[in-house]
Amino acid sequence: MWQAIVNLVSAGIEVFGESLGSYGLGIILLTVVFRLLLLPLTYSQNRTTRKMQELNPELERLKEKYEGDQQKLNEETMKLWQEHNVNPAGGCLPMLFQMPIIFAMFTALRQFDFGPEAAFLWLPNLADPDPLFVLPVLAAIATFVQTQVSMAGNPGDQGGGAQSLMKYGMPLFIGYISSQFPAGLALYWTVTNIFGVGQQYAVNMLMEADEEAAGGDTT
Repeated sequence: MWQAIVNLVSAGIEVFGESLGSYGLGIILLTVVFRLLLLPLTYSQNRTTRKMQELNPELERLKEKYEGDQQKLNEETMKLWQEHNVNPAGGCLPMLFQMPIIFAMFTALRQFDFGPEAAFLWLPNLADPDPLFVLPVLAAIATFVQTQVSMAGNPGDQGGGAQSLMKYGMPLFIGYISSQFPAGLALYWTVTNIFGVGQQYAVNMLMEADEEAAGGDTT
């Protein structure tokens, strides 16, 4: 199954790359296709996150009420989620789907024979790390901006150590990884985050429109 995913990504790079006359453009187009396919899951993830934030005060009351009775707390928490049609696992789906794509892209790029079309813009070879470190910097910036936009769409996620780590640590980690791995992978990560910023704005607008249509009652 894993090799089938890698083969599918390789085929996408080859088809789009040959059609556009550039494997770099092929990777960009393939990235956009992946993001569009994940759009329904991204929308669902954001709705789930927002609903869970709105339920936080009730969850805190349950924790106080059933302190010392973990089993009862778990039962009441599940009832609360069911009453409001919330599935906590739904918030993880986009990442669960995207991680195999990232690893498949990395594997495909390491194996892919770009031939004479390996160069793209300032990059001498998409299969090698960016020698000028331009893409790693762009990947880090794009990751930071997307994290900011995501938090803006979910106000309850603004504070806390975990959020700070995600906000500042993840861009640095992505920048470092992008400097070590093939430039094609850094190109994918940069484009997917830039596209993700616009996608997040669109999702936020859709959720606000849904809330207005429902009279502000998202539960």
